Amino acid sequence: MGQHPRPSLSTIWIPVTSPARAASAARTSTPADSATFAGLGVAPALIASLASGGIDAPFPIQTATLPDSLAGRDVLGRGRTGSGKTVAFALPLVSALAGSRSAARRPRGLVLVPTRELAVQVDNTIAPLAKSVGLTTRTIFGGVGQNPQVTALAKGVDIIVATPGRLADLIKQRLCSLEDIVVTVIDEADHMADLGFLPEVRRLLDQTPADGQRLLFSATLDSGVDVLARRYLHSPVTHEVDSAASPVPAMDHHVFNVDAADRGEVVAQLVGGHGRTLAFARTKHQAKRWARTLTASGIHAVDLHGNLSQAARQRNLAAFADGDVRVLVATDIAARGIHVDDITLVVHIDPPAEHKAYLHRSGRTARAGAAGVVVTVATHDQRRDVADLMRRAAITPTQHKVRAGDSTITDIAGPSAPRVVVPNAQPIPEERTGRGSGRGAGGSRGRSSNGSGSGAGRSSGGSSGGSNGRQRTSSGSRPGQASGSSTTRSSQSTSSAARSSGGSTTVWSSSGGATAPAAPRRGPRRATRAAGGTSSAA
Repeated sequence: MGQHPRPSLSTIWIPVTSPARAASAARTSTPADSATFAGLGVAPALIASLASGGIDAPFPIQTATLPDSLAGRDVLGRGRTGSGKTVAFALPLVSALAGSRSAARRPRGLVLVPTRELAVQVDNTIAPLAKSVGLTTRTIFGGVGQNPQVTALAKGVDIIVATPGRLADLIKQRLCSLEDIVVTVIDEADHMADLGFLPEVRRLLDQTPADGQRLLFSATLDSGVDVLARRYLHSPVTHEVDSAASPVPAMDHHVFNVDAADRGEVVAQLVGGHGRTLAFARTKHQAKRWARTLTASGIHAVDLHGNLSQAARQRNLAAFADGDVRVLVATDIAARGIHVDDITLVVHIDPPAEHKAYLHRSGRTARAGAAGVVVTVATHDQRRDVADLMRRAAITPTQHKVRAGDSTITDIAGPSAPRVVVPNAQPIPEERTGRGSGRGAGGSRGRSSNGSGSGAGRSSGGSSGGSNGRQRTSSGSRPGQASGSSTTRSSQSTSSAARSSGGSTTVWSSSGGATAPAAPRRGPRRATRAAGGTSSAA
């Protein structure tokens, strides 16, 4: 397909096509107090749909961009995650498609996102708006079977929210076409670049009509995003609200300087409060182990990382979003891939490697004008790196020397909720000896039914993330009791993350200057079936 002419960089920033357009581009990001969706030109049916979801007034980025995007102009929107970007592009997308259909029932609206979790959450915002005007939506992403997606496309769908890889696969199989696309949205473009998706994004955009409307939203314009904007946006109007480089005023930043021996219990006290907490670990292995150990100590937690199956990722995220579980331990996949309201505390168990990751992780709290607290836990050998990290992020955190049990922890994170320790839960040692066909991610030896040895145990369903599969370790215990307790909800109680067996002692092991939690020991055999059959192993 053809492409738009490449505008100059000055066109991206200061389009000079008419006095009205230039004035629009120069519009400040601060809305008038009287700004309403109706005043911005949003249709009554869409306003009613927003109100039913509790949205009755526009955020600054919506106030800034909607006059141009609803008028059909290409828009380049810059703003941090949580600033209201999804509604900002959902409204013009649905408005442009309302009242018409593709003769072949092919998609006419396309939203490209970097992660599966983000695809689900974006669709959750767009779908009610689309339904209010008689349109349909569908998510397209990998990690799940393609047949339901193919069936939906064959029946006809108006808007698709897709990750680049799966969408490209379906197009190659001639199961999807972008020839009728009227509006294309690229969301989290900078994260798309970080993940290496831009070449695929360009190939997909090349298959959309050159005269279609394009909306690009990104926190920054680095990592090749500016090239994407130059190539595919035609005389775009740029609006910037709260870029990712600027800290959130309502966010309090703290650094807890701890001894390695105290790190585990300090983390447990931090995340053990009454609020919703998102904790970040650097690796998939550590995220899994922290979730297991916290659960064994009476703080129900679930993990989110790339080793989990898509079904397990969605179940764990849903348990966290619904409030069934208050603590989510995640790798950086969650820094840009999830949007959960009312996260009161973000804990950097492992400080990130670079400042952009710190800002994106921290941006999970203090969303939509709410306040939030961010705590970075630093051992002695991490202090210099953390100081450099904060300098590059333009953050001046409050420094604390903290030991386990200090009142500083509760002063900042709030009082800890009572720990509900399941009887006889015991953590496993850092390494276990003995025969086994493989080493599980938690440091134990186990065997999965598919022979890979990478799972935490043996599953009759052939996958540790399979549904309704009774799972056994090589010793006969079930990961759903202790090792999988961090990612399952008991069929008898949806308020509990899992059911465990064994003692209540929590062991924190140390390696070098930093400590890592040891995963819970699998308890004695006992028949337990978790709803959905999920496991912390992927």
